[in-house]
Amino acid sequence: MEKHILQELAAIVAPRPVLSAPEEMLVYECDGHTLDKAPPSAVVFPSTTEQVVAIVKLANKSSLPFVARGAGTGLSGGALALDSGIVIEMCRMNKILEIDYVNQRAVVQPGLVNLHLSLAVADAGYYYAPDPSSQGSCTIGGNVAENSGGPHTLKYGVTTNHVLGLEVVLPDGTVVHFGGPTLDTPGYDLTGLFVGSEGTFGIVTQVTVRLLRKPQAWKTVLAFFASVDAASNAVSGIIGAGIIPGALEMMDNLAIQAVEGAIQAGLPLDAGALVLIELDGIADGMEEDAARIASICQQHDCQGVRIAKDEAERALLWKGRKEAFGAVGRLSPNYYTHDGVIPRTRLPEALRRLQHISATYGLRIANVFHAGDGNLHPLVLYDERDTEEVKRVLQAGEAILRTCVDLGGVLSGEHGIGLEKKNCMPWLFTDDDLEIMYRLRQIFNPQQLCNPGKVIPLRGRCRCGAVTAEDTVTPAVQEAVAAALEGAHVRA
Repeated sequence: MEKHILQELAAIVAPRPVLSAPEEMLVYECDGHTLDKAPPSAVVFPSTTEQVVAIVKLANKSSLPFVARGAGTGLSGGALALDSGIVIEMCRMNKILEIDYVNQRAVVQPGLVNLHLSLAVADAGYYYAPDPSSQGSCTIGGNVAENSGGPHTLKYGVTTNHVLGLEVVLPDGTVVHFGGPTLDTPGYDLTGLFVGSEGTFGIVTQVTVRLLRKPQAWKTVLAFFASVDAASNAVSGIIGAGIIPGALEMMDNLAIQAVEGAIQAGLPLDAGALVLIELDGIADGMEEDAARIASICQQHDCQGVRIAKDEAERALLWKGRKEAFGAVGRLSPNYYTHDGVIPRTRLPEALRRLQHISATYGLRIANVFHAGDGNLHPLVLYDERDTEEVKRVLQAGEAILRTCVDLGGVLSGEHGIGLEKKNCMPWLFTDDDLEIMYRLRQIFNPQQLCNPGKVIPLRGRCRCGAVTAEDTVTPAVQEAVAAALEGAHVRA
């Protein structure tokens, strides 16, 4: 990167440093998805919306691509700075700006760690519902970009169900406000459109979120099964009985071995699978629901049912689930995961196909996932030092995604498409579908400088260079979107 641009970036964020040394870029060349790497040319740390605006305008003036980054915990390559772009690291914008208990909302900056919001409001009896497994480190801005989920998605929904409003810096440096403090706003749902756009429509600088009252009671149930098939059928049986737990998670034997080695919670190492079920809500009737769940599990060759006796045991069981990805480090130097979604009733078939993929490519696969909504998380174990094994990992990953689509599912439930899955999008969408998506992105991001090369296959278009005649958005569409953005409270 030219020296004068680094100097201008440094002037914007002074006295904070701007990173640009090659050894410093190694930290930012990948996210939690490590198979793809792209070192940026610089990393800059804004602390205000005004600084973000100035950085974006400088990038536009210099025709430099840029990408916002939170904690780097993403799992689809979404925060990689392709074409030696600028990483706008949002971790210093990490404040809680407002808490309104009466209206059950909070206003936060994007770099706030997800869990920190729940901890801040816990004593008042509130919490923030979206709970990705990485909630102890991932940021709310990153959650907004990917529309993240978590174990409690089954009952409470994903990030978009808990975001009321956004302050956004558009790719040209314009600041807009989508949504607001109320549960609904008139006009087009631009907030819903932006959540899950994976940083390709702009950079979030402020988020208004819903807070929920803590449930009156919890009941955490652990059921062990001889086989994955039996556990999968029990999951369908629980939902089919009209019981909607707060969470309904599943692990296979390989995942159980990794987790038990890490937390020593007394998990049976000979179980083919376990199901972690959490009921929450009003205390009355919860014992009866737990008994119904135990009965349904017994109907599906359950080897045993265990109910957490206190909060300490509940926390230990959830620690095992939340740290399962890290625990597989006991089994292998590296893992590669996907988050394809399948219809819940097809879980047994999907897991049998994953076993076949494991055998075909000679790779161990540990499964730990959100069984209640069919969101798979197969962890393909490998050693990145073995180049031939890496090739097989990529082939196995493609086979896993193809399996999800073939079974009537989709490519991602919460990790996003990013760089990793964009070339699989034609499996789900027609050329016309993808063209509409592309043109929508062009409206927000016409120069393709904001997080280029993600989500949509480029199909011959320049990844982040000049816009061609083919890419031109018609004046009618431009006018329509300009009117919509005008209603979103644009300010320079």
